[in-house]
Amino acid sequence: MAKITYIEFDGTEHVLDVKPGLTVMEGAVKNNVPGIDADCGGACACATCHVYVDDAWADRTGEKSAMEESMLDFAENVEPTSRLSCQIKVSDALDGLVVRLPENQH
Repeated sequence: MAKITYIEFDGTEHVLDVKPGLTVMEGAVKNNVPGIDADCGGACACATCHVYVDDAWADRTGEKSAMEESMLDFAENVEPTSRLSCQIKVSDALDGLVVRLPENQH
């Protein structure tokens, strides 16, 4: 299991054990973390699972695909470390990952 910390916009932290092979989004949805809507169910067809990857982890979560970049155009307040959590596959290498949630998902 990889321990992932999800930090809501208000600072509330959810530290969860997420099974490798799942996505960061699936870990949030399965544990009812508020702030990740995941309207498309993880198909990279919306931007409602937008997260900010902690700077220390940005280079370890993989590159954004062209499709992910395109979907991020629909998110608000996109930053250099913005990612769609449905596109980050959990592995043991991501044990300790920290992601912050935006104020709203659109």
